[in-house]
Amino acid sequence: MKTIIATASVVIMLCVSGVALAKDKYTVALDGTFAPHAMPKLSGGVEGFNVDLANIIGERLGVEMDIIATQWSGILPGLQAGTYDFVVAPTTITAERAGNMLFSEGYLNTDFQFLVANDAPEITNMKEFAGKVIAVNKGSAYDSWARELENEIGWTVESYGTNTDAVQAVVSGRAFANVAGNTVTAWAAKKNPNVKLSYLFSTGKVWGMPFRKGDEELRAKVENVIECMKIDGTITELHEKWFGVLPEPDSAAVIALAGYGQPGFDGYVEDGHEPSC
Repeated sequence: MKTIIATASVVIMLCVSGVALAKDKYTVALDGTFAPHAMPKLSGGVEGFNVDLANIIGERLGVEMDIIATQWSGILPGLQAGTYDFVVAPTTITAERAGNMLFSEGYLNTDFQFLVANDAPEITNMKEFAGKVIAVNKGSAYDSWARELENEIGWTVESYGTNTDAVQAVVSGRAFANVAGNTVTAWAAKKNPNVKLSYLFSTGKVWGMPFRKGDEELRAKVENVIECMKIDGTITELHEKWFGVLPEPDSAAVIALAGYGQPGFDGYVEDGHEPSC
């Protein structure tokens, strides 16, 4: 009886003191309909850039990754409720989100990119889209952004029910260009030989992995793996595999950052940590 009581006391002391007990499985979440980051496989389950990224993190940590594909709207609330250990869905780091969650450093840039027909001229300035029809996914961030610039640039924006329809408008000649997220656009160009990547508009924003406040230890473990994947070229390989292009040398997919978290945002810790592999 004394041994049982003593063991129970140790467990209680560990919990009270905040010492994390080792886990052999992490439950993580992503949006399973956001190609090419995560999308259904014909054989069942999901595949994509972030699925590979999550599985490699699990392998390097020596744990099982229970990847839950669900609707985006419930992912961040599910994290806060304790349903998920962390989130592997692409999540833009913003000041508001960083005030409520911990973020890893960014691992991909999230920019706007145009897609044009293969025989279209090279575009080096957005002003060169003047007089052109730009196809967008109706109701998306790219739709509102393009419409806000309609008078300034002089383009005409046409909205479509899906981004696939917007890309088809370029293929058929009904639109000069489509604009969407850079990774989604790269995926479309990879899958369709009739179109090519065009002008890239840099937002200055990156995608990171969210954790709950107080989970600094778990964030550090995962971020150490992400940094090593940048250093050893693993993320570059995944970038080329899923997006069909290499990341820019100065992009978040390549540059490992000192400290933990994304510099300039709440939750960033500058503790002398230097990326290593």
